[in-house]
Amino acid sequence: MNPAISATAVQRCIEPECGATFDLNEQIYTCRVCSGLLDIVQQPKNGRDVQHLREIWRARLSSQNERDMSGVWRFRELLPFSYSVAVVTLGEGNTPLYDAPRSAHYCGLGALKLKHQGLNPTGSFKDTGMTTAITQARILGAKTVVCASTGNTAASLAAYAARANLQCAILVPHGQVSHTKLAQSLDYGAKVLEVEGNFDDAMRLIRELSEDKYIYLVNSINPFRIEGQKTVAFEFLEQCRVPHHIVVPGGNLGNSTALGKGFSDLFNLGLIDRMPRLSAVQAEGAAPFAHLFAERRPSLQELPRDGLITVRNPQTLASAIKIGTPVSWRKSMRAVVDTDGWVLSVSEQEIADAKAIIGRDGIGCEPASATTVAGIKKLVSDGRIAADESVVAVLTGHFLKDTDYAINYHQETLDGTDDSMNRTELERRIKSSCSNRPLRIECTRTAILKHLEGR
Repeated sequence: MNPAISATAVQRCIEPECGATFDLNEQIYTCRVCSGLLDIVQQPKNGRDVQHLREIWRARLSSQNERDMSGVWRFRELLPFSYSVAVVTLGEGNTPLYDAPRSAHYCGLGALKLKHQGLNPTGSFKDTGMTTAITQARILGAKTVVCASTGNTAASLAAYAARANLQCAILVPHGQVSHTKLAQSLDYGAKVLEVEGNFDDAMRLIRELSEDKYIYLVNSINPFRIEGQKTVAFEFLEQCRVPHHIVVPGGNLGNSTALGKGFSDLFNLGLIDRMPRLSAVQAEGAAPFAHLFAERRPSLQELPRDGLITVRNPQTLASAIKIGTPVSWRKSMRAVVDTDGWVLSVSEQEIADAKAIIGRDGIGCEPASATTVAGIKKLVSDGRIAADESVVAVLTGHFLKDTDYAINYHQETLDGTDDSMNRTELERRIKSSCSNRPLRIECTRTAILKHLEGR
């Protein structure tokens, strides 16, 4: 092994007035002093020119070594693990960056790229963080790994726990998780516990369970999850110049947190000379972070601990982001404000249409992912993104995560979920502006040709 950087690392409280540090292998999720969230902080010691890191990472792409084939572990110089650790990997990362001309036109841009994190082993971006979290769980000697989930975290944890031979327990809100995501968790052998309540209720329970030292929590409150997810920023370094804007969906807000940390690492090492603007997009019915951002655009020092505007009964068909109290909101606010980005919300109609447009580029995604394109369209319309700026939308989940949504949209039977105003089913109906209905025709050659020729 020839590490480019040797580093020491600690867990440090993000609160400016605290900053307490803890040993890397203390099994904690929040600060013991002030209950603040934790960062993994490394103090790199240069062993060689850091620019040479890019050559090392590139060279590993042709390697058949298990670590090198992972889009997370091939960047291991910037991860807080020793070289001797036995990693738990499914070959995650290394996801494609697509040109999306139809989506660009829809948004009013000259060009738009889509970074598809749904092409990870279990079909979502969660895998890039789960590989590091489960590796840390094994280092700590955990017997059981747990999470609260709206579906994708559950599927990812179940798969990686199976690879690590760890017991896995998952809390999901009953009736609020896509069957395809639930099927993954069941197939991978997890103990799936459906709770009466929403994701936020499940998250509260799972944090109580994690007080047991043999139970390890892997939701994005866990800083080791963020360490894995930040490597997406390192992939950007290889795939394109640093774009002017990167836009991500906003659920529990680990994604924007991780990208902020990843680009900050690259900037501090001198591998990039500027930061992209990071923006997060939420669904209107589950937009506590967007509400807070709309009221004020504060620095972390100005934010009270209870500053988030909690949505007690979040509503959206984009179930992956149906979260009313995101645990990583303070870290995400830091990333957005430090990069001069935005937080906004989009309607169910805007999400549905954006998802259909992404599909017309030959690139499928789950509903939550489409918030990015919907949000970009709004940011361009508002003049906050210029038509000639470089923009990347991060797609977080695979199309097959929620096929019912697409079928209902194209058959013009997709209903919104917000019935708080006692609207009728027809009034809740989402207009299928870009529908592509299947057609029933006679079983003859003539009928088919007539249809294809538009006669």
